[in-house]
Amino acid sequence: MKAVILARVSTLRQEQEGLSLKEMQLPTLREYAKSKGFEVADEFVFQESAADKIRNKFNEMVDYVKQHPDIKKIIAYRVDRITRNFRDHHEADVLMKEYGIEFHFVQDRLIINKETTGRDITDWDTKVYLGKQYINRLREDGINTANYKLRNGEFPGWAPFGYMNVVLDRKKKWIQPDKTKSVIVQYLFETYATGNVSILGLSKKAQKEYGVKVPKSTVERILKSKFYHGIMTYKGKEYPHAYETLVSEELYKMVQDQMKAASTQKVGATHKSGGLEFMYKGLIKCADCGCSITPDRKKGKYIYYKCTGHRGDHGAKYIKEEELTKQFQEIYKSIKVPEWVVQEMTGTLKESHQSKVKFHREQLNSLSAEQRKYSHRLEKLYEDRLDGIISDDIYYRRFDDYKARLEQIKIKLECLDGAEQEYYETAIMLLNVASKAEELFESSKIDERKLFINITLSNLKLKGSNLVYDWVRPFDSMLVSTNHPKWLPGWDSNLRPIG
Repeated sequence: MKAVILARVSTLRQEQEGLSLKEMQLPTLREYAKSKGFEVADEFVFQESAADKIRNKFNEMVDYVKQHPDIKKIIAYRVDRITRNFRDHHEADVLMKEYGIEFHFVQDRLIINKETTGRDITDWDTKVYLGKQYINRLREDGINTANYKLRNGEFPGWAPFGYMNVVLDRKKKWIQPDKTKSVIVQYLFETYATGNVSILGLSKKAQKEYGVKVPKSTVERILKSKFYHGIMTYKGKEYPHAYETLVSEELYKMVQDQMKAASTQKVGATHKSGGLEFMYKGLIKCADCGCSITPDRKKGKYIYYKCTGHRGDHGAKYIKEEELTKQFQEIYKSIKVPEWVVQEMTGTLKESHQSKVKFHREQLNSLSAEQRKYSHRLEKLYEDRLDGIISDDIYYRRFDDYKARLEQIKIKLECLDGAEQEYYETAIMLLNVASKAEELFESSKIDERKLFINITLSNLKLKGSNLVYDWVRPFDSMLVSTNHPKWLPGWDSNLRPIG
């Protein structure tokens, strides 16, 4: 069996105080490979160096292993030698899960592979989960761009009915009223505000008046949208926009009052929730056809769920909300991690926190340096203009570019702070789920329960009257571990003695 050796020191002090490459790590790793009968295909040695060079060396090893499918073992001195930061930890996890790589951490007396169960894999998955959430939060370039536009009163998406997307001078994207459809929007608001027409009737009147088909659902969406009086909604949050408005705020409020009054006049509608939100709405798909499982209120108090059947009737049956709740309770009963394991996880989180702090500091320093660079460029640009070194045209072009870059850096710094907060919230959630999953589910409110389910379960479907699902990692390893006879204090069963 072929293997590669990975040895690393990140500081001169480590080289001198017990982690020497030549005197400690490499001899130990080579002897271990020999004792196991592994053929060492290559050695990747990380000398003390700049962070980017260390990262490049790690990437070189990853690419090498991926390109040589006969290599199935990676031998390292300790876990922290192979996972320098969150990115490295996640990349190592990909090698294990997708390429069948087995990691041997000699001094830790630990072997990890995709079949590992118990405390070891929970420990590993916890670090990967935290790292992945943190990195994903920092990689939201699309959100960065969206936030930049939102700050400037611009909508980062397609224009709603009544408007159109255009490109102005200097390639600036903008939204402006559509000459025909904007008039229709104004007509819809003004006519409905009179209280003399229903939404369905308004849809028919608009088509007759303007020769344009505006479905009832579209009319209702238009009348509810604040965009037309100056407020845009993006990912559930509201922002003022800088585009031309089509209706006044007063007219918008009149329409909302009229819609509310019309809603209260409807009696006996089975779809009304009576002011209550449905517990599992939007969470479950049909296992047979993939359509949504939607709620329905019967006799004003009984709630049932059933497939919408949009892709054809396949004999789906109703299931009571209480029955779904019982099934969810049984699901979360399966996570009962012993107290001593929770303590072990606490130690894991502390180790992960130290790695996160270091990574956070590196990102912060890099962004701060870039921020200072462009601030200096702005100052120099202004001086060059005063001295007549550059023309006004060049000045304004570069000024816009530098300001845009500074705004992007500012948003990235805010994302970094957001990732910091989310990291701690995620860590607390992990501990809570590990120690009292069933209790948390039963005591949570509707919004909290939905969030709890989304965080822990994926691919949630209803097959007949039974829920089927996948666990989100690392909760899957907690489940396996709690049902596994090897879930015992002390070293896990996959630990191997050296030699």
